[in-house]
Amino acid sequence: MGYMTKSGELLTGVSAWNSHYASWGAAAGLGSKISAFVVGSANLIDSVGVPHQIAIVIMGVFVASFAGTTLDTATRIQRYVISELATDLRVPVLENRYAATSFAVITAALLAFASGADGQGALSLWPLFGAVNQTLAALALIVVTLYLKRKAGFKWLISGIPALFMSVMTLWASVLNQFQFGVENNLLLQIINAAIVVIVLWIIVEGIIKFFKTSSVDDLEVSEVKSF
Repeated sequence: MGYMTKSGELLTGVSAWNSHYASWGAAAGLGSKISAFVVGSANLIDSVGVPHQIAIVIMGVFVASFAGTTLDTATRIQRYVISELATDLRVPVLENRYAATSFAVITAALLAFASGADGQGALSLWPLFGAVNQTLAALALIVVTLYLKRKAGFKWLISGIPALFMSVMTLWASVLNQFQFGVENNLLLQIINAAIVVIVLWIIVEGIIKFFKTSSVDDLEVSEVKSF
């Protein structure tokens, strides 16, 4: 099954590709990407005997479900993060799950509609995606390193070296971003990126403290066992 044009003509092979992607502009935008995914997947399903229109409906439901579950998961995780930060910073109001969820949803909505009714305001944060993503990677590696340090001796080096590299590079990139956003006079990205820098430093410092604290605790436990 090939590509069905708006006029109802069925195209296959190179003709289908040239019709759907007549130019780079034709491939741009969320709508064309979703359309390519849904139609392409429906073509695959149709090859095993499922009617094409039904296959399109199935893939459309999959796409909508993916978007819905992603939003749900993101909201839940953000609520957990807000509650934990509120606990550490001693802000009891946001420790409540309803207050934390409301804060997450309202701030996300304000950001989404900051550019108008098109709801694309959140795209202004796209330049920060890389730094945030690598911050999460650094955190995961630090957690694994602390676990291995406690349970597997010198095997912590397996994740410790990548954790150090990821932390340093993420911090460096975030600082460079801060200067770049300052040159561009982008106040929103400056504020959020500054928060990312603080979080990266926080993760690094807490990781180092916990690393040596874990060593001290282990040494104390060993000495207690020997004395017993």
